[in-house]
Amino acid sequence: MDRKTQPLAPPKASNCKEGDDCSENGLLIKITEPKFQLAEGANQAHPSQGEKEETTSPVSNGISGAQSPSPCNATGGSEGTPPTPAAPMTTTLCVAEGQQQLMELDERETWSKKVDFLLSVIGYAVDLGNVWRFPYICYQNGGGAFLIPYTIMAIFGGIPLFYMELALGQYHRNGCISIWRKICPIFKGIGYAICIIGFYIASYYNTIMAWALYYLISSFTSELPWTSCKNPWNTNNCTNYFSNKSTAWTANSTSPAEEFYTRHILQVHRSKGLDDLGGISWQLVLCLMLIFTIVYFSIWKGVKTSGKVVWVTATFPYVILFVLLIRGATLPGAWRGVVYYLKPEWDKLFATEVWIDAAAQIFFSLGPGFGVLLAFASYNKFHNNCYQDALVTSTVNCLTSFVSGFVIFTVLGYMAEMRNQEVADVARDTGPSLLFITYAEAIANMPASTFFAIIFFLMLITLGLDSTFAGLEGVITAVLDEFPHIWSKRREVFVLGFIVTCFLGAMPTLTFGGAYVVKLLEEYATGPAVIAVVFLESIAVAWFYGVSQFCSDVKEMLGFSPGWFWRISWVAISPIFLLFIICSFMSSPPELRLFDYTYPYWTVVLGYCIGTSSFICIPTYMVYRLATTPGTLKEVGDHKKSLTSGSDQWLI
Repeated sequence: MDRKTQPLAPPKASNCKEGDDCSENGLLIKITEPKFQLAEGANQAHPSQGEKEETTSPVSNGISGAQSPSPCNATGGSEGTPPTPAAPMTTTLCVAEGQQQLMELDERETWSKKVDFLLSVIGYAVDLGNVWRFPYICYQNGGGAFLIPYTIMAIFGGIPLFYMELALGQYHRNGCISIWRKICPIFKGIGYAICIIGFYIASYYNTIMAWALYYLISSFTSELPWTSCKNPWNTNNCTNYFSNKSTAWTANSTSPAEEFYTRHILQVHRSKGLDDLGGISWQLVLCLMLIFTIVYFSIWKGVKTSGKVVWVTATFPYVILFVLLIRGATLPGAWRGVVYYLKPEWDKLFATEVWIDAAAQIFFSLGPGFGVLLAFASYNKFHNNCYQDALVTSTVNCLTSFVSGFVIFTVLGYMAEMRNQEVADVARDTGPSLLFITYAEAIANMPASTFFAIIFFLMLITLGLDSTFAGLEGVITAVLDEFPHIWSKRREVFVLGFIVTCFLGAMPTLTFGGAYVVKLLEEYATGPAVIAVVFLESIAVAWFYGVSQFCSDVKEMLGFSPGWFWRISWVAISPIFLLFIICSFMSSPPELRLFDYTYPYWTVVLGYCIGTSSFICIPTYMVYRLATTPGTLKEVGDHKKSLTSGSDQWLI
């Protein structure tokens, strides 16, 4: 089946280089057929699906469909038409170009087992945020009533985006940069933006695991160090109400767990804020170095090794969650926490911010837009049922968040019982503080506290490791696919260099004021940027690539086409869902405050600048693409008008 094109100008010889987008002569190419053929009858880069069943060629790895544009049939004639005089030369060039692509594709690595892929995706989606972010947002936004907007946002926003990325990655079998050569090259800057965001996340997310590792090492004692006020880091405000029931808890009181976290682990009292971060904590440097060492030897060989590691890191947290759930349910006052967690406040359903929080939570929980789902799915077999995978993994993720709420709030109810306070007063800690202060304090005052502390912090580390494996693999796959001639045989070297770069980038988060940096990067530098990136990605796929073409690709893989619900979601509902989050953030950006430190205005500007540094790749690449494409915009526009519209794919 020939690729049909209509050039703006007479074609000329191809001089594409390996790894380039190969947009011949700056043509605006309209692709009306999803198959790619090098030359008539021979040298097929991607055989049709019927031929795939019969051939043993190593290149038929399930690569098919609308591939990157080629001029091969533009001058060589189609079936039934005589070739032009330039056809012999063009055919030779096309064969050479196809051989280059075959070298890039070669034997693409695949998952050893289907369950390796599922565990990797679940491990990526289920991270530390499921344990600390969802429970807090749920009780803050109406308890059980919050589950209604959360479910609606998941069905109409999160899951369609999740499914879309899995299908794109599996069909085109490329990372987040080079995949745009096959979808819409002018949006290739999206891939570069995702890689920069991935670097920023790796620079602060792993620091949180370093904190957990420090806690884990400190837990190997007969008495946990955050149970008493007799340590060198404690202050006069330290109040240990567990050891003395008659002790009164005042507004100035701080628990031993809070002072252990803030004054011993973070040492924020030695920093004045972002304008004076202080020195570097060598203990955290060593912890982070160990974390990155584990990460390197887990992913350096690709999904063959990481797919085995996740059998432990993705399943262990569920075992521990179950143990902690049973233990929490047997604590005195646990029922108070559960009631507070689930008691519905129906009037909050009419508050806009509740729906905004639901949309943001499901988006960051499922994690589309980070290049991870594209990368993981690209190692699947072509006919793998990614539709079923999307439903299973997203459902497991949402249920994990819900169950984690019981694990957290049974303990908060116990804390309220011990302090003789309301659950709302105990649950004021948010983010990492909920785990490292409130939950750690509760564990320290349980029977067999050392055992529960060890397994709890092991769980946090394994939750974080899965997400780190995935986040780094998204960037690594993108770079290796984009520059195969440089890195395809040097994966171990590139992974080492990238991890060392991430380690050095994390240095500001290892200072005494590092917690302030982590908060700033999380709230401003990565969150808004990745939402904007996914918004453009959904627009590019649904409107430029074409939802009909995309559904045709899915049908070629799975044997059935997505129904009207998925089509409407991709074309309209999901983009509106993302635009809703973006507008809400821009209209009322969060006021940052951590412990007793209120972020000054210049730090917010700094956060926006860091976020913009990734997003700017998208318009920059668009300008570059248009500037290097011969012809005026008017000529391109006139040519577009001369072509029929429909479900076809436009590539510049």
